[in-house]
Amino acid sequence: MDVLNTRPEPSPISLGIRANLAQFALLVGVNGLVGALVGQERSLLPLLGERVFAVGSSTALMLFIVSFGVAKAGANLAAGYLSDRIGRRNVLLLGWIVGIPVPIALMLAPSWSWVIAANVLLGVNQGLAWSSTVIMKIDLAGPRQRGLAMGLNEFAGYLAVAISATATGWLAARYGLRPEPLFLGLAIAALGLGLSAFFVKETSAHMELENGRTEGKSFGEVAALASYKHRGLAAASRTGLVNNANDALAWGLLPIVMAGQGLTTLQIGTVAGVYPAVWGIAQLATGALSDRIGRRIPVATGMWIQAIALLLFWKASDFSHMIGSSALLGFGTALAYPALLAVVGDLAAPSWRAAAVGVYRTWRDGGYVIGAVAAGVLADLFSVGTALVIVALATALSGWDAWANLRSSSDDLNSLV
Repeated sequence: MDVLNTRPEPSPISLGIRANLAQFALLVGVNGLVGALVGQERSLLPLLGERVFAVGSSTALMLFIVSFGVAKAGANLAAGYLSDRIGRRNVLLLGWIVGIPVPIALMLAPSWSWVIAANVLLGVNQGLAWSSTVIMKIDLAGPRQRGLAMGLNEFAGYLAVAISATATGWLAARYGLRPEPLFLGLAIAALGLGLSAFFVKETSAHMELENGRTEGKSFGEVAALASYKHRGLAAASRTGLVNNANDALAWGLLPIVMAGQGLTTLQIGTVAGVYPAVWGIAQLATGALSDRIGRRIPVATGMWIQAIALLLFWKASDFSHMIGSSALLGFGTALAYPALLAVVGDLAAPSWRAAAVGVYRTWRDGGYVIGAVAAGVLADLFSVGTALVIVALATALSGWDAWANLRSSSDDLNSLV
């Protein structure tokens, strides 16, 4: 009788942010460090190219973003594939190991080609480390709080980008462009590796708990769904690509625009920091908002606001106007960014969600490559203003694409699992 009445032991694993608060908060902090490592370049590298290495062409200057984007896109794809094979935590550790040499290479770089090579390593670091923290937070949060989880993840990452960009601008204004500002990056990478190695735990068991009886898909099937076969996933990938094309332009060309208008190094660092600061902080609200009202409205509205902000940058004539344009660009990005990640979490079954996140982030970060090349060529052929206007128009069209193709997540989910 005892055997007949025996009930299975409840699983020690549960889903939800509160139930996994310690690990979730740790991963928020780790992703902040991932963002801080790339943030040091926001105000520094365009000025290094212009003032130290005398890079005269906008296209040549933007090559450091192209190398970053290509490497990050490939690393995102690898992160999605490897997370289900060697574990999410191991992918995170690999990302930090690759990131350690980046600030050292920038300190010692004798030529612009060294900077481009260092950004290949940075792209791999960002693709592996950021993707793994996204996947791990989705695992922990469960289906009801994906928007909030992604808002918190991106809040930490991009607020850290802002703080790091501003701090680097201040250090550069006080001590020079290198090496002093880059010691900050070395400390960030060492701390990120230490926390990940000693305190972060694997989350694959949480995915398995949520997965239930759904069947997996091959990586090729997932890539096809997220790239062109599935209406919602493909729309998310396209919209993410345009969003990051905007970021490439903001990263590579806007500091040069500001320098041409006579802004000081400290002012350029401040404007470069406002954009990711608003982007990061606003995501505390916008991610949760998408859990309540759906993903389509925040994504489409965010893209339209970004288009307006780029046009305002085109007309900005002084420091205060650029601060306002930078803040608006950050708010538009905050509306779209976590909602797009949540779309992928909604539409992909747990068994192949890591691969779907990797494919989506590959397309999204391919926007760095397309945006950097397009903006650089347009600026060289015509003007920076022309580049801003054309990218703004593409962003507005992307908003309409998202509005037309992002439908009810639950309807699409039923057709995919």
